[in-house]
Amino acid sequence: MADSTAPVYTLAEGVPYANATTAQHFGGNGIKGLMLLQDTQLLETLAHFNRERIPERVVHAAAVGAWGEFEVTHDVSELTDAKFLNGIGKKSQVLLRVSTVGPERGGADTIRDVRGWGMKIFTEEGNQDWVFNNIPVFFVRDPIKFPSLNRSHKRHPATNQGDSTMNGTFHYVKVHIKTDQGIENLTNDEAVRLAGEAPGLHGADLYEAIANGNFPSWTVHFQVMKPEQAENYRWNIFDMTKVWPHADFPLIPVGKITLNRNPGNYFADIEQAAFSPANMVPGWAPSADPMLQARMFAYNDAARYRLGVNYQQLPCNRAVSKVYCPFQRDGFMTTTDNYGGDPNYVGSDLKPIQYVGKVGANAYAIGGHEEWVGQVTGFTSQVVDDDFVQSRMFWDMLGTQEGQQDHFAYNAASHLIGALPSVQAKALQMFSNVYEEVAQKIAANITTIRAKHSKA
Repeated sequence: MADSTAPVYTLAEGVPYANATTAQHFGGNGIKGLMLLQDTQLLETLAHFNRERIPERVVHAAAVGAWGEFEVTHDVSELTDAKFLNGIGKKSQVLLRVSTVGPERGGADTIRDVRGWGMKIFTEEGNQDWVFNNIPVFFVRDPIKFPSLNRSHKRHPATNQGDSTMNGTFHYVKVHIKTDQGIENLTNDEAVRLAGEAPGLHGADLYEAIANGNFPSWTVHFQVMKPEQAENYRWNIFDMTKVWPHADFPLIPVGKITLNRNPGNYFADIEQAAFSPANMVPGWAPSADPMLQARMFAYNDAARYRLGVNYQQLPCNRAVSKVYCPFQRDGFMTTTDNYGGDPNYVGSDLKPIQYVGKVGANAYAIGGHEEWVGQVTGFTSQVVDDDFVQSRMFWDMLGTQEGQQDHFAYNAASHLIGALPSVQAKALQMFSNVYEEVAQKIAANITTIRAKHSKA
């Protein structure tokens, strides 16, 4: 007897279908026959099968992941005003992905490799991503060397095999995330054996631990350096190949990460997850580290390639805070209302927009210490009288050609006639900055054209 609570099978468009295993053919009720182009189920099934794999990550392709939470356990309010870090006991949802670096997806968990730590913290101010490695320093400090570094421990281009001969008031903060489970290592022989016997060992261990209620956790610490210390420190603090000794900058406890929910579907939650050091909330800002600066572009760009331009709309990446960014819309696979009829250009009076905070403001310097390395500021140009000098020259030139000024005024009026009165007024004000005569001629033509339309 059929279970009335079971989901009803349908095709992708929602149409119920009586059997998921049938295919229409011409040839009677037997194996032989010609398949039919009208068989939507067969065509959709085969077409989707050909497209169900997305490009894997160039690095960090093999991973495990889970959902959890970040909880503030210590007061660090003197260091930052980021809301997710203020208030002992404050909790934020977390998506964590832990990966090897070099191997392809499906590679053995036990391989000797650096581990990547991609974590998305969903906060009321937007998403804060932490994109780290499990080693205290990075491999290179020059961004241009980053691709070669990663190619050096991948497959040889000729043999397609791994090749061991290829080598290749504000504060500065380093984040340390330390396991609460303790550390256990494998010998090389154990790792090789397990790579064959249980290549997905770590993924299975994480999944089973969470499923059994043994939630793994990590303690988050900061190392904090003041600007005046950075200027005179014995090592360049932007050199990712150097550590900050704990004797000089001790670890400060901040919070705790706990993983307490397995992914409902690995592909939907983990494979489609996108992390980038460019994703920063207020109270968090980039340093002048060249590798960080390059990664801030590269990570998001990799997500656009793998997942499409609207990857931020996927549930695993979507911010829990309100998002209103009408100047980024359309593109493949948009899943929102695409901002409806809201203007898609800046400076429109048709829909007022609130701007809050300082980040991105004209002349606002993020970080506050960039004078030391060369100041970085937001910038937008302002319209000044000098911008109209060449416009006046153009109008004067039109005056030397019979009827051209009148043609210009009429053409401008013909475009403005359909605009809202407020838009017309602003346009005429702009033209008056050239010469008052220009605005007057255009306004007169608008009146004339409107009168003709009303008579018609």
